[in-house]
Amino acid sequence: MKILQINASARREGANSTRVAQDIVARLRAEHPDAELTVRDLAADPLPVLDEAALAALFTPAAMRTPEQAARVAVADAAVAELQAHDLIVLGVPMYNFGVPVQFKNWIDAVARAGLTFRYTANGPEGLVTGKKVIVGLARGGIYRDTPADSQVPYLKSVLGFLGMTDLRFVYAEGLNMGPEAAARGFDQAQADIAAALA
Repeated sequence: MKILQINASARREGANSTRVAQDIVARLRAEHPDAELTVRDLAADPLPVLDEAALAALFTPAAMRTPEQAARVAVADAAVAELQAHDLIVLGVPMYNFGVPVQFKNWIDAVARAGLTFRYTANGPEGLVTGKKVIVGLARGGIYRDTPADSQVPYLKSVLGFLGMTDLRFVYAEGLNMGPEAAARGFDQAQADIAAALA
């Protein structure tokens, strides 16, 4: 088993979402001690934003790219190759303003590549990143699970499913900013969700 852990928080240290992702990985490695682990920390090693220059590079034929364009495309290619090389993806995702951090959106923009990770067909889009299990560790200051205010889970289901990743499990650590007792309950719930995700 090859595990890719992606820490999406803007914080390098002390991020609750990273804690949840690490807890997921610890349980996985306890069950699969020979598993290989790759950690991508998007705070320590952020991917560049998808701007006009990046779009120009991606849509320029490889043989015609400038050295700068080739280098920019190579960054996105490496993110795609890393995703494709792993069997199980663990995402540590905090909620920022009802969405995902920009660092994580930049990762999505890097790996969502027509012809590589999805393609359009006569019957509509087809995801090409298949055969992978994804466990998403969510950390929220409030409580949003199964409410209309949870905009993260529908987004993640849509974008990951679009790429072909449909075996998704969600782990919730919520109420983390609602006092010590609520935070303790939130982390306890995350442990229960991890057990259910790995059952």
